[in-house]
Amino acid sequence: MNLEGKLAVITGGGQGLGREFACYLGELGARLVIADKDSHQAAETVAYLGKKGVSVKAFTVDVTVNEQVQAMADEVHRTLGPVEILINNAAVYYGINRKPFMEIEEKEWDLVMNVNIKGAWLVTRAIFPHMQELGRGKVINIASQVFFTGSHHFAHYVASKGGLIGLTRALARELGSYQVTVNAVAPGFTDTEASRVLVQDINKYDSSANSLQRIGVPQDICGAVAFLASPLSDFITGQTILVDGGRHMN
Repeated sequence: MNLEGKLAVITGGGQGLGREFACYLGELGARLVIADKDSHQAAETVAYLGKKGVSVKAFTVDVTVNEQVQAMADEVHRTLGPVEILINNAAVYYGINRKPFMEIEEKEWDLVMNVNIKGAWLVTRAIFPHMQELGRGKVINIASQVFFTGSHHFAHYVASKGGLIGLTRALARELGSYQVTVNAVAPGFTDTEASRVLVQDINKYDSSANSLQRIGVPQDICGAVAFLASPLSDFITGQTILVDGGRHMN
């Protein structure tokens, strides 16, 4: 796959899967915008990719704040040109403690929904006019396998990822006439910093329900994202690709 010269915005690109996506797409020739609330982590990603010769720029942005999102989108378009690829990766996952739904505080519920669904909507809304002007575009939402199987004591996160899949389908219908595809990638449990905090000892995670009998690693997810970002997927929209080692099949 070749993404040479294509401009990609990756939200939450300062760490975890977002950083892995940036590295992978950068190796394929994409120009990158790292949009992250944590300016320090975004700067680290930019420095790392810059040493590899990747064209990359960071923007500090809270995806739940419309004014910040719009300012980022406008500045990217003004200085770098139209965005062809948008990866809505920013999400609240790191640091969430599993608890019965009755014990989830309203403030935490709202935070998860605001970042995981509203953030993707706001960023897509801000970037889409530039894709419309270009006459093509790729929107890739990072969902989760837990929507399909449920997950014990994780109601707000599961619900938010289900909402993101719903948003994916709705936007695919709306944006198709502009040759903008909208798809989702739903990773299974993946070995990231956040996952290691969630389960404490990742080596004890039970992967026996996976057909491939192992947990995922970030590189497993990157291939699906790159495929959906490339011209190879031009006739695919409204779909959710599960990357979970065969834990759930549909």
